[in-house]
Amino acid sequence: MRSISLLALCCFSPLVFAADVPGSQDLPIVPRVTDSQIVDYRPAVELERIYPLGSIRKISGQLRFDGQVSARGQTTSVTYELPPEHSSTEAFTVAREALQKQGAELLFWCQARDCGESSLWANEVFGNAKLYGADDQQAYLLLRLAAPKDNTLVALYSITRGNRKAYLHVEQFDAAAPLGDLLPTSATLLRELKSTGELDFPKLTNAPDETWLRLLSRGLNLDTTLRVTVSGPNAEAWRQALISQGVRSARMETGSVEGSGLHIELLR
Repeated sequence: MRSISLLALCCFSPLVFAADVPGSQDLPIVPRVTDSQIVDYRPAVELERIYPLGSIRKISGQLRFDGQVSARGQTTSVTYELPPEHSSTEAFTVAREALQKQGAELLFWCQARDCGESSLWANEVFGNAKLYGADDQQAYLLLRLAAPKDNTLVALYSITRGNRKAYLHVEQFDAAAPLGDLLPTSATLLRELKSTGELDFPKLTNAPDETWLRLLSRGLNLDTTLRVTVSGPNAEAWRQALISQGVRSARMETGSVEGSGLHIELLR
């Protein structure tokens, strides 16, 4: 029922809504929430863009965060005002799930006060004052599209303002040069696991990789109450390697999910 209700939020019609700002259009990769309207649209322009990979704060007048993706390329953005019957959380989830179904990889995901101050996201990151709202009513996600579009990033930001108006901001960034290796944060892996129930890594087909072991073990140990299954061609090797990284053996079982790479599933 949940998937049906989320699908009902979306309208795939190419028609432009009468209330949209002139000259605006949807981004093809993200479905529009029914009855939402575009209140800010910025067509493709070449920019140097910095996307945070951590909670943002301002220290001595300088914007600070733990990690970032920095590159030059074409940036296009759309900001939707949502109808009263749909929340910013619902719209954010619809957009995230649509992108994940296209194989997009999550790089950084934060919610509420874990993101930092909404005013900084609105004014410093996205340059859009409409996105300033309550710190506990925000969510941000940076994704990388699947190959052959893996030099494209998509940023989602949702917010509910004090006047209860809800917004979803979608930004597509097409890098001018290859982005190279980009890794998710451990906290993002944990949030994805708890929200979707699984983590899928089709590229991790070989023996355990030290970098990914470190990311996964840290993520799993951020919540030691979770139990998971580990599946894939080298599932037992990964399970033993995660144990060696400090994940308790009682929290992991070898699973039977078939696939080309590593697959981790939450045991409910």
